[in-house]
Formats: sequence, structure tokens, C-alpha cells
Amino acid sequence: MEWYRIFLHTAKLGNLTKAAQQLHMTQPSVSYAIKQLEENLGVKLFDRLSKGVQLTPEGAALLDYVEPSFALIDSAERRLQALKDFAAGDLRIGASGPMFKHLLLPALDSFRIGHPAVRIHLFQGKSSEIAKRLKDGLLDLGLVHQPMDNDPELDITTLAAIQDCLVGGPAYRGLAAHPLSAPEIAKIPLLLLSPDSSTGQFIGQWLGAQGVRVEAAMELSSLEMQVECCERGYGAAFVTRRFVEQQLAAGSLLELPTCTPIPPRSVGIAARKGLSLSLIAGQFMKELSRHSG
Repeated sequence: MEWYRIFLHTAKLGNLTKAAQQLHMTQPSVSYAIKQLEENLGVKLFDRLSKGVQLTPEGAALLDYVEPSFALIDSAERRLQALKDFAAGDLRIGASGPMFKHLLLPALDSFRIGHPAVRIHLFQGKSSEIAKRLKDGLLDLGLVHQPMDNDPELDITTLAAIQDCLVGGPAYRGLAAHPLSAPEIAKIPLLLLSPDSSTGQFIGQWLGAQGVRVEAAMELSSLEMQVECCERGYGAAFVTRRFVEQQLAAGSLLELPTCTPIPPRSVGIAARKGLSLSLIAGQFMKELSRHSG
């Protein structure tokens, strides 16, 4: 590479001494490097003239490739510098709907203010879908519910603790007076997320451990639909408490206590194991941790 760099400067300036000055080298060092390159390639690259040097036809042919090659390397270095400065690049991240609103967006808002040139690509889906996209290389980071089955291809760092609860609208105020047993819960019309979602599986396992198997009165696809239907009196739903704090404070939702406490869970930030995060993804992880702490 050094030989080619010296060749490029000499070809552009047409003079060994000027090339040496520009390269901060001695003229004999430049001359020796050119000679080494000519011997290595087996062709003469320059004709030595009284007032400098001139490319031979073979030297001119070589310059047609060397010059754009160094220009490409320069472009690559400028691109890397832009990535280091967060003045370019992409962040690809996935999360479920509730985590988007309550965990991801607050961190993204401040990240975008500090790094407006970074392009952000978002994917909304279930934890299982996010895990697959991470393993397929389609996402840099993903927010997922824990616990998840140990996946040897993913590294998951706990981000925030969450607590699920059973809620109903004002129509279910009478059930908020005393803790409900699992059989009593089974008699309530339940507005559940799909059984293949992480939350659906978690609640199904919790009720199953108490000897109760329930079927959904309504199978819904989002927290927003659960809240809407609960407020309208269609039934009760298991939701993450921190995601419905406003509704609980306003009284449009009531927490229905349970005899057996619902175990706490956590949200984790997942990445592909064994692969380096981009500088941008690493920076966003710090922002996310700061907002979730």
C-alpha cells in the first residue's frame, strides 16, 4: 500500500522531489519505493526526464486503478468517522406495542435530539418474532419480555422490572373488594392476548399452576384494545401495571386483587450473541438504560 501511495503522489505531481516533500519523505526513499514497485510488477512505470518523471503507458494503466482505489479508501475512512461521530448510520430495533410506548419511545426521543442524522428503523411484534429477527440479522436490538427460554444465540440484559395485574372497568368495582382465587378469576370474562404471545403464555402458566385453564372471552392483539374493552365493561384483563398507571389513577380501570400474587417479570434488551454491536446500537443501549433506570 505504501508503494502504491508513493506511486500515486509521484504520478500526480510528475516530480520525485515534490512527491517526497508532500509525503514528508526523502527523495531517495521515494525513488527506491518506485523502483521496488517496478521490480515487483515487472514493468517500467515512469520515464525519468530532465525536469521530472512521466508515466509510461503501463504506468498510466496502473494509475487508472490506483487513483480510484485510494479515493474509495478515503471515502471509507470518512464514512467510519461519520459513524464514530454518530453523524450517519442506522439503528434497527424492535419491541411490542406497550414497550414501544412506555419504554422505547422516551429513550428514542432524546436519542434523536442528540443524533438527528441516525436513521431509525422500528419493528413492532411479539417477543418471539423479535428474537427471530435478531437471529436473522434484521435487527440490532430488541426489547423482549422475560423470562424467555434460554436461547444460545441471544444475549439478554435485564432492563426494567415489570409487574402484571388483573384490571377491570368500573362495572367490576364489586370484585375489587376482596382477593380473587383462580377459580373466581376463571368465571370472569377475560380479555386476553393471543396464547402464543409471551404475556399470554406467562398468564396461562400462572393460572395453570393453580389448576385452572381459562379460555378468552375476547382474544385481542394489543394492550390498547384490552384497556378499551375493559373500560367499556366487556371483561377483565391481565396487563402490566406501569403501562396503565394513568387509567388506574383516573379510575377508568380498577385493579382486581388476586389471592395468589402474580410473579414479577422483567423486560430485557436482546442482541445477537457473539457479534459486536454497532457504535450506534451501543450508544442507544446506554440511552435506554438511563431512561429505564
